[in-house]
Amino acid sequence: MKQSDKIEVIVVGAGPSGLACAYTLAKAGVEVLVLERGEYPGAKNMFGGIFFSSIMEKFFPNFLEDAPWERFVGKRKFALLTGDSEMTFEMSPSSFNRSPFNHSFIARRGQMDQWFAKKVEEAGGNIIPNYCVRDFLYEKGKVVGITSGGDDDSFLADCIVCSEGANSLLTERAGLREKIGPEYRSIAVKENIRFSQSVLEDRFGVTGQQGAAYEYFGSSVKGLLGNGFIYTNKDSLSVGVGFSLSDFIKSGNKKTPHDILEEFKSHPSIAPLVRGGETVEYMAHMIPSDGYNRLPKFYRDGLLITGDAAGLLNTSFFHEGVNLAMQSGILAAETIIEARAKKNYSSENLSKYEEKLNASFILQDLKNCKNFLSFLTTHKAIINEYPALMNDILVEYFTVSEKPKTTIKKEIFNRIRKNVNIPRMASDMWGAWRNLV
Repeated sequence: MKQSDKIEVIVVGAGPSGLACAYTLAKAGVEVLVLERGEYPGAKNMFGGIFFSSIMEKFFPNFLEDAPWERFVGKRKFALLTGDSEMTFEMSPSSFNRSPFNHSFIARRGQMDQWFAKKVEEAGGNIIPNYCVRDFLYEKGKVVGITSGGDDDSFLADCIVCSEGANSLLTERAGLREKIGPEYRSIAVKENIRFSQSVLEDRFGVTGQQGAAYEYFGSSVKGLLGNGFIYTNKDSLSVGVGFSLSDFIKSGNKKTPHDILEEFKSHPSIAPLVRGGETVEYMAHMIPSDGYNRLPKFYRDGLLITGDAAGLLNTSFFHEGVNLAMQSGILAAETIIEARAKKNYSSENLSKYEEKLNASFILQDLKNCKNFLSFLTTHKAIINEYPALMNDILVEYFTVSEKPKTTIKKEIFNRIRKNVNIPRMASDMWGAWRNLV
């Protein structure tokens, strides 16, 4: 290929991080080409359903009026499920129900990514769908382009941004991360179940553009490390489960992820919410769970890594991903713009990207919750035994009978003393406070 055919920047992947990077570059007058493996941006992308919009709103102040979101998240519920019961904490603050709606919106990635991609093109960026990048091209150790497998389908560039998503094989080949194993990935399966808008709003107690986000822990995924969720779209529900892939394998569970989703839907607390709907979409997706202690290297000569490909996902209770991905794309673009001014895309110049990540909320938040998954993995009583025990205690205490409450309390205490290792539980609770909150 001729050097005259070289593009300034190539972005691999048209997800939130890739599009945010491309948009920032295009607005700065940098020539940028986005290569997307799907038929269109968003065609193969999935996420739980909440789009955290604070970063997007910096790009588009009219986000509320222009973007194709489904509902704002006005109600949030966190529930612990046991075999046939539920304990719930629900909140609907007035501030969440007025602009800017806590920057939390229920959306569909297929629609949102297409909308964002059009904004990139309007800003001057180019997007090519149906292009699968097989590998990077190298010259004297520097990444100088990409290829789909043949010379005729290769592109040269001054700098490459890899935003390929969770199954980041390109970053492995580039030597930026260790081989990805199941212990560093989770899997999510989800259905969109259609209802009439009136049925959905009556069932979830929402009106107008208000929506609800329910997250279920405890036995929602049959003892695995993960959770279930329900999000209200305009006229459908996003219903799904996500759990650790290694935990699933180690459990020896002969059930499929689909089976676990079906069992979640059949729980006595969930079944009434999904009853009578029509499943119109089914999808599964891999989720990075690298954690702060196993993040890849973010750069090398001519190459930067963003979003899920870089493991930038907050796997704690906050479940933030889109906002981290977009911010990483912006920081990558800013780094490239600075390197462009020097006409030097060496790893020394591109290392500024990691400095920017460290100074941002991205790595500070990931560092704060770095022990979240490892702690839960070794202290499963917190998600299995203790919720079941708490449920039984509350049921027993509030059961109406002629038994005096003082007797009931003594019986409960004796039960706890007999069935629970008190020092271990105290240690677990202290560890939970330090690592999970």
